[in-house]
Amino acid sequence: MRLLVATRNAGKKREYERLLEGLSLELVTLDDLGIDLEVAETGDTFAANALLKAAGYAEASGLPTLADDSGLEVDALGGAPGVRSARYADEAGGASDEDRYRLLLTNLQGVPEEERTARFRCVIAVSWPDGGVDTAVGAVEGRIAEAPRGAHGFGYDPVFYLPEFGRTMAELGPEVKNRISHRARAALAIRPAIARRVE
Repeated sequence: MRLLVATRNAGKKREYERLLEGLSLELVTLDDLGIDLEVAETGDTFAANALLKAAGYAEASGLPTLADDSGLEVDALGGAPGVRSARYADEAGGASDEDRYRLLLTNLQGVPEEERTARFRCVIAVSWPDGGVDTAVGAVEGRIAEAPRGAHGFGYDPVFYLPEFGRTMAELGPEVKNRISHRARAALAIRPAIARRVE
């Protein structure tokens, strides 16, 4: 079965190929199909945005479509940056990863370590040609470090500290990160629903 992964990011396609390995799927991306549509992420939750993208790209392609939305939720900031994680330092989305995590650290100045709890959350939605939809959620809990550390990963990884590993996400190698990440956990949760459709 062909499954559209609603992304233009070849790295994300490779990640999903690993996460969905063993299922009889051929994963294709928007670029593979020449789809230049941009589905606006106007939802106020990760689930709403994932569903918008899955439905919009499924309609455009005629294929079963997997879309995700994810971001960082910081408790001391009332759940921010949340769905605005990619636009946290610049609404147009032109800020760098470092700009975003530096703003986050500035906004958490003076907040004690025990109150710097946070999580990465990912919601995956799969829209099927018969109108059916499956969703799954994955999350990984941690804290926001006082300063960035590590050279792996991207986004907020350098400041996302995992107490059980004693390291930031950016200090973990890709093999460990891909096993424990919010996207990996959401993909593990959605696999049975996809497997039922494939069989």
